Amino acid sequence: MSHPPLRQVLAGGELARHRHAEGYLAVVLSGGYEEAGEAGRRRVAAGDVIVHHPFEAHLNRVPGRGAVVLNLPLLGPLPAGFGRVGDPDLIVRAAEQDPNAAAALLAADFAVAPPVDGDWPDDLARLLAMRPAGLRAWAAARNLSVEHLSRGFRKVFGVAPQRFGLEARARAAAADAAHSAAPLAAIAVDRGFADQAHMTRAVAAVTGRTPGAWRASSPFKTAA
Repeated sequence: MSHPPLRQVLAGGELARHRHAEGYLAVVLSGGYEEAGEAGRRRVAAGDVIVHHPFEAHLNRVPGRGAVVLNLPLLGPLPAGFGRVGDPDLIVRAAEQDPNAAAALLAADFAVAPPVDGDWPDDLARLLAMRPAGLRAWAAARNLSVEHLSRGFRKVFGVAPQRFGLEARARAAAADAAHSAAPLAAIAVDRGFADQAHMTRAVAAVTGRTPGAWRASSPFKTAA
């Protein structure tokens, strides 16, 4: 999916796991919902901001009252996850004239939200987004069966743990290829892939482009 609409009304229900090719900032104007993504789950309400990097997958569970969200372009480096903005009305007024200017105002006023204690699916999601994990040992350490772990994780995040981790690391690898000078083989190792070919297949499946293509369009195109 491309960039979501500037002003979006979320009806009650579950919005299935999805991703957007362009990064964006979601400012909750009214109502609230639960978002489940690479940073785990969090309930957001008016004044909260969710930072979505390009191709970062998430799903939303919206209560019956729904929510209204302002979606702005992600123009600079903000950490993925959640934050707050002090004056949402100021951002809304600016967005009516220039969404890019509103995004710049938001970035200047953005405060990272403190982490919240989650349950084991949230802990596992954050781990898998960084590196592969042995699910059998991870489950046993928490007195869970692998079957219970897989079912519970899929129920929360809409996808099996292995696929969740692979897609999250592929998204991060694409960003590394586009925005760093590291050799692609080194990125593959750092992101937990078996080799560069494995990373190439995963990145292409998530983004539609290979790491080499992302590198070719970046300032670091000479680094292989």
